[in-house]
Amino acid sequence: MAKKVSLKTPKLTEMRDVALEAAWKAGKILRKYYLEGRFHVAEKPGAGLVTNADLEAEAQTVKILKKSYPQFGFLTEEAQPQLASCPGRWIIDPLDGTTNFVHGFPMFCVSIAAEWDGEVVVGVIYHPILKDTYVAMKGKGAFLNNKKIHVSDTQRIDEALLTTGFTYNKDKSLKQEMNAFETLSAAARAVRRPGSAALDLAFTACGVFDGFWERNLSPWDVAAGSLLVQEAGGKITNFSGNSFELHSAEILATNGKIHSHLLKELKK
Repeated sequence: MAKKVSLKTPKLTEMRDVALEAAWKAGKILRKYYLEGRFHVAEKPGAGLVTNADLEAEAQTVKILKKSYPQFGFLTEEAQPQLASCPGRWIIDPLDGTTNFVHGFPMFCVSIAAEWDGEVVVGVIYHPILKDTYVAMKGKGAFLNNKKIHVSDTQRIDEALLTTGFTYNKDKSLKQEMNAFETLSAAARAVRRPGSAALDLAFTACGVFDGFWERNLSPWDVAAGSLLVQEAGGKITNFSGNSFELHSAEILATNGKIHSHLLKELKK
């Protein structure tokens, strides 16, 4: 049961534990809907799909987090932002990979991040089908199912397995993304496109992927995963090589060793 905690000096472990409780309960909701195959689907213009599973998982997540941290703000995918009366904020994607979920492709997850004074300090990603839990705390490392994880050691781009995603807006941005896909497919060993940015980042953190790039993501897509990659020893920037911010239009996350090579390829 979540307990109410002090906000004077937020403890990372307390925020982590509450985020884990919320992620697991939201994941249970998603798993139930997914296995039963009965849910309602609606289209969000230019922003993909939404289901009642998304909404129910988000409501459960917010309820649990708000009970322990009533003064925190909330930034979630499916609801209006809630302002905070303190420097804390939860950034939530209750179902990252909704299109996969709707079509029965089991690459989707719950993503929850805790932000304090403008900095992401806790990240939790839960894959409810595999029952894998990824956790990162600022300065404390990154973990998969309680085992410490690290980015890969791959040093050559032609030996790298990369991952990316494409926009829902079928305009000139899609053509730009396809050009990048073609360029990096020629440079790398292979490129995958699983359809969940949060899981792309989690898999980069644990060394499955050597690098990930994408444009036009939202803060809830990348907040938890970006901390995972950094705490696992990786590197994150925008496509110009400058510091990554949650509202950046671009994200490039790598094991660090191939980062400059990917930047060079993306600039083409």
